[in-house]
Amino acid sequence: MSSYNSDQEDTKIYKVVVNHEEQYSIWPADRENPLGWNDVGKTGPKAECLAYIKEVWTDMRPLSLRKKMEEMANNPPPPAPISDTEQPAEKSLVDRLCENEHAVEVSLRPEKTAKLFKEAIDRGYVHLKIPHTKGGTELGIRLDKEACDLSKADFEGGNGTIHLEGGLVLDYVKVRYIADIDLSTLEGKGQMVKVEAAS
Repeated sequence: MSSYNSDQEDTKIYKVVVNHEEQYSIWPADRENPLGWNDVGKTGPKAECLAYIKEVWTDMRPLSLRKKMEEMANNPPPPAPISDTEQPAEKSLVDRLCENEHAVEVSLRPEKTAKLFKEAIDRGYVHLKIPHTKGGTELGIRLDKEACDLSKADFEGGNGTIHLEGGLVLDYVKVRYIADIDLSTLEGKGQMVKVEAAS
């Protein structure tokens, strides 16, 4: 992979443009604006234009969404009547899996073997099943190889334990999954942790 950094070499002059939703972008100053975008009057090198956008574009929500949310805040819908039979909302699957450790098993096709599991680990992507959820939830996990520990595993003999960590998105939530698996049974314990989005 080349270490060439196009930003360092970029000597073009850009202009800051804005659309009808008050979303900002940069565009080469010598080119005609794309349809629906207008100049805001700021031109300069790329870094300068991006710094300007960072300063002025403090609310990333499109204008139509901001207006709709303001309208809802000013005119909230009436609260729904609560009936005696109404149950509290059930926790999401992600919240339930983050609460505590749970049983987990390796999910492999056509057969569950330590050898096939090792091949999946080498590819950096494993499937784990959480049997005690409705229908048995299956997770596809992209492994974080540096956080995994295979030093106590004997894949040839099919015994020992391995520690796996990796990331995935479940129900639109970015999470990290941590599991300790016994190779003799290809079962173990797992725990899910929400990954906080960087601000």
